[in-house]
Amino acid sequence: MKIKQVMMYGALALATVGGSVGSAAAHDLMLPGAAFAISCDNGGNYVLRSRPVLAPGQIVTGELRLSAHHAIPVRLIPMGNGYRYAGRGVWLDGINDQAMLYLRKYEPIPCVVSRI
Repeated sequence: MKIKQVMMYGALALATVGGSVGSAAAHDLMLPGAAFAISCDNGGNYVLRSRPVLAPGQIVTGELRLSAHHAIPVRLIPMGNGYRYAGRGVWLDGINDQAMLYLRKYEPIPCVVSRI
C-alpha cells in the first residue's frame, strides 16, 4: 500500500470519527485493546497485548510477554496482507493465525496465534 493511500484512508477514518468528537467523551471513542496467545513450535507460549487506541488510524502499540517477568514493547506494522509486531530485537510476522516469531535474527519459529 502506498503512503498516499495510507494517509488518505487515515484522513477518511478521522473525518468519519471527527463528526461525533464534539458530542462524545474521550472514553466513549477509545477502541479496546486486544490480547493474543502465541503458541510456538519451540514449546513456548507467549502473550501479546495491544493497548487501546483513541481513534482509528492511530499507531497500535503493545507488549509481547516472553515470560512472567519479561515484556518487550512492540508496535504494529501493517504488511500488505499480513502484520508485523516489532520490538527491540524481536518481531512477529504473520498472516491470519499463522506467524513466525523471530527471537534471534535468521531463526524464525513457526507459531499459531489465537485471540484470548
